Amino acid sequence: MKIGIVCYPTFGGSGVVATELGKALADRGHQVHFVTYNQPARLDLFSENLFYHEVTVSKYPLFDFPPYELALASRLVDVVRFEKLDVLHVHYAIPHASAAFMAKQILATYGISIPVVTTLHGTDITLVGNDRTYKPVVEFSINKSDGVTAVSEHLKKDTYRFFDIQKDIRVITNFIDLSRFSLKPKDHFKKAIAPEGEKILVHTSNFRRVKHAQDVIRIFAKVNAVIPSKLLMVGDGQDRPECEQLARDLGVSQNVRFLGKQDAVEEILSVSDLFLMPSQSESFGLAALEAMACKVPVVSTNTGGLPELNVEGVTGFLRDVGDVDGMAERAIYILEDEERLAQFKENALEHARTFELSNILPQYEAMYQEVIDNLQPVTTAP
Repeated sequence: MKIGIVCYPTFGGSGVVATELGKALADRGHQVHFVTYNQPARLDLFSENLFYHEVTVSKYPLFDFPPYELALASRLVDVVRFEKLDVLHVHYAIPHASAAFMAKQILATYGISIPVVTTLHGTDITLVGNDRTYKPVVEFSINKSDGVTAVSEHLKKDTYRFFDIQKDIRVITNFIDLSRFSLKPKDHFKKAIAPEGEKILVHTSNFRRVKHAQDVIRIFAKVNAVIPSKLLMVGDGQDRPECEQLARDLGVSQNVRFLGKQDAVEEILSVSDLFLMPSQSESFGLAALEAMACKVPVVSTNTGGLPELNVEGVTGFLRDVGDVDGMAERAIYILEDEERLAQFKENALEHARTFELSNILPQYEAMYQEVIDNLQPVTTAP
């Protein structure tokens, strides 16, 4: 198949999933065309089956805001026509699904039919669902998609709750490439971070408000008061300065390292003992899955799709949003006993295997084929 993928080219979960999916599809012999405004963060390898088409936006002074959706729709028309794509897979409802619908209508005037699969990732539903400005567009775009997927059962339920959706939504969970995300021999790195054998806790995110990164610092301060430990904060974003200041205020800054954005996050996870995810909302929790694949148990909130991933008392623990004391107590419980910690680590990896890429990829391929087979051809052309 010739597959077009539209995504945000960032370190966020939807962009990561879209990029890793495209790379895996290319490895299986499909021709994959990425269409976005920058090269995706993880599109870092050469393959004869991978292509990148940049979307450029007009700087015409008439526009107070760059009309990205229009530019994307035009670029999709161009790519579909000249690369003869079989299917478009758009990640995120706004603006990608609406741009794909516009492109599909324009392509019909050229006598070209192409199906659109929309994957919902989370904030396109949970945040936009509370914004009446965009709700009609989101609702329309989902209903006009030829296939719709969501990354968790919880997100599927939220979509039906927030919108009047007539389409069937198929749950295809996020996935992990265990050939990349696995425990690496990084003892020298671990020794440099924790020279006295301290436990290493880790958090990775984009430091947006919804991630509650400051709660990570609060949890760590309570853990560190009982168990000698270090904290690695991976990523960057609006809450980083507040986190740095809070670490100073709580007297733990000497044990906290802010590493910024990292490409080889699996190497950092490989030296870690526990992953903290106190998010207010997570449609799935891809960062937690990456940690589990590297044998790192998880203490997280019980929001969104996290209970579908983090198994209470098996791969880690779940607590209410804002329950810093409860998450710290469970973190200490895991870390204070070496045999218990080792068992949680084994459990984390075993559960992560159920989300292995080879189990998920055929589900997307089947959906592509289904929407292609069910596509109604254009009956009139100019």
